[in-house]
Amino acid sequence: MTYKVKLEVFEGPLDLLLYLIKKEEVDIYDIPIAKITDQYLEYLELMQLLDLSIAGEFLVMAATLMHIKSKLLLPPDETSVEGEEENDPRAELVKRLLEYKKFKEAAAELAQKESQQKHFFPRVGSGINIDELPAPEAEAFEATLFDLITAFTKVLRDIPKDIFHRIVKDEFTVSEKIHDILHMLVDNKALMFTDLFKAAKNKTEIITIFLAVLELIKIREVNIVQHAPFGEIEIVRSRESIKPNSST
Repeated sequence: MTYKVKLEVFEGPLDLLLYLIKKEEVDIYDIPIAKITDQYLEYLELMQLLDLSIAGEFLVMAATLMHIKSKLLLPPDETSVEGEEENDPRAELVKRLLEYKKFKEAAAELAQKESQQKHFFPRVGSGINIDELPAPEAEAFEATLFDLITAFTKVLRDIPKDIFHRIVKDEFTVSEKIHDILHMLVDNKALMFTDLFKAAKNKTEIITIFLAVLELIKIREVNIVQHAPFGEIEIVRSRESIKPNSST
């Protein structure tokens, strides 16, 4: 496929590592490097399959993980002092992850306070009709792009094997799939991510649909949300994209 997606909002390699650690429910101080490295490389492989623009820092982290993995396979250095931090090849990576996690949580807290502030309105006098105020939305939070890739991996696993070998003459374009998704969002407040692929005819169409979702996120036409960590992903129309007089 010749279509390439470059997302400015794509998280970096430390985000992916924190995501995998949280997803696998492992101790950040005792990271199972072999398992996390294998999963990290699987994500990179899928990103390359989708022709996503992968920053060099992702590849550097992959090399770092493989280096740590290889050092852990070597017998311990008997000349070093027992208990030294340098004995654990993971120590520097853990230190970086903890520092990054601290800044990430602080940024998330600030973003949450900004979001909460939007629900407060200045006093404008008595003439406010309570019925005209917007109804509170169901509790949900924005999913990450790693959540989206995880969901896409599950879609690929659940697709019947014969679909990858079907020969069809239809050609699919990202722009057509974008139009289809937006058209579905006219009649539906939200779409389940997995439902987008149920009628797909082959692997090319599956990838094209996923790229269309990524492009819609990039141009801020849709948001991806979850109601629970690592839960089902819903696609909703972005408020930024809805104009007062817009029919979509």
